[in-house]
Amino acid sequence: MKFRKYIVSVWLGLLFGTVALAQQQVPATKPNKAQQLMIKRGYGMFIHFGVNTFTDIEWSDGSIPVEKYNPTNLDPDQWVRVARDAGFRYVLLITKHHDGFCLWDSKYTDYDVASSPVKMDVVKAVSDACKKYGLEFAVYYSLWDRKEPSYQDKDPQKYIDYMKNQLTELFTNYGDICELWLDGGWDRKPEDWGMDQIYKLVKGFNPNCAISVNHTIVNEAGKRDFTHPSVMTEDNTYFFQYFPSDFRLWDPMLITRYDKKQYLHEGQSYYLPFEHTICISSRWNWFQKSMDLPVRSQDELEELFYWSTYNDNCLVVNIPPDQTGRIREYEANAVISLAKRIGITKNKPLPTNGTFISALQDVTASSTLVEDGVSYAATAVTDGNLESRWSAADTTGFLDITLDPKKRFNKITIFEYQDTKQLDDGFSNIRSNRIQEYIVQIWNNGNWETIYIGAEPMGDCKVIRFPKYYQTAKLRFSILKATGLPAIKEINIIDMPEAQNKKG
Repeated sequence: MKFRKYIVSVWLGLLFGTVALAQQQVPATKPNKAQQLMIKRGYGMFIHFGVNTFTDIEWSDGSIPVEKYNPTNLDPDQWVRVARDAGFRYVLLITKHHDGFCLWDSKYTDYDVASSPVKMDVVKAVSDACKKYGLEFAVYYSLWDRKEPSYQDKDPQKYIDYMKNQLTELFTNYGDICELWLDGGWDRKPEDWGMDQIYKLVKGFNPNCAISVNHTIVNEAGKRDFTHPSVMTEDNTYFFQYFPSDFRLWDPMLITRYDKKQYLHEGQSYYLPFEHTICISSRWNWFQKSMDLPVRSQDELEELFYWSTYNDNCLVVNIPPDQTGRIREYEANAVISLAKRIGITKNKPLPTNGTFISALQDVTASSTLVEDGVSYAATAVTDGNLESRWSAADTTGFLDITLDPKKRFNKITIFEYQDTKQLDDGFSNIRSNRIQEYIVQIWNNGNWETIYIGAEPMGDCKVIRFPKYYQTAKLRFSILKATGLPAIKEINIIDMPEAQNKKG
């Protein structure tokens, strides 16, 4: 049994003396240095790996025997090579999930890789590979710990000290860490996590490390009414739940095109960018499963990339290793193909989407579903919000989008609303679309002219590229066949630079 301790040792006390020099969060309307560096990175690879990988579940409670962790061909170097080849700028590694299992040899627990059949220090291996391949290194650490005994102590400081000890191990033994992603805060009151202590501790090691906790923002100060990113369209309206924090998280929600950056704490306003998290898997599984699962389409990955990195926000894509300890080849191919498709180049700014000429434009529909007092209005398809949707009242119908005839376009993206079936693990799901056939027309010389026919199911996201530019006062999207009442989240009509439009 390892020697366990819950107080900071003398040498750590000396180290903590540097905290006074650490960066503090101050009211601001522009990004500070840590936020600037985060925005510049912009695009990272999320890696979920641990005991859950070997049990086909997403969350476990710390009761899985450490012997279950037994990768047969553990290769963190391969993970980071994939990240490099896919154009990622940083790697965000799950170091400890809610089960408490640690991917490094921690002096404060036996529930770690050092006590397992495969004793490789995965945190060190990933950190070393990041240095080797020129990527930055970030860590995820779960606040909620379902294994550690001190978590159950009535005095929350006992567990706060445990976390500070483990975070000290991470921040002193594994080189520079650019981001700390904290999770599981819902299991305690915000004030019982010692966020002020954690923030000061980490900033003492690296003032430019960006720090946040999942579900960062709430609707009302002091209340746990979590704020969906889709409504964050006004400055100085919503409040910190966890302070201090350098950026916003709500895993796996998406912000709107009109995301705002100013958030309140004790009457002061602070600048906060947003970091998105999505899965490469179309099943939304975070830990890899024993069976091969389908990946998202290149169309969907492309448009989610543009959406999530727009307006000084960031994106991490989860690509989890399997039970062998390697990233599966078909998933690696998907994310590497995405980088080539959209033209991600090392040391250059991330590619951007074109100009949305349909943004906030008027829309009319052949019919509108009203259900339980909610009207699924046509204007949802141009509102820049992927949580809202238009739904027809019939299985066929159309949308007419008003456009400025002086503005041109050569690309259309369509996000269809999906039916979702939740799977047994409580997280993964299967999405299925309704729209089977459709056409796109423009108003030209007093007639509707068809410029695209979709003769197959649309899927989660459809990208239509044209070899030329069009200009029109109206665009019609018509649904010819659907398995149920069709619904659309967004239709984006885009003026895309020709060179980039050809890459798809």
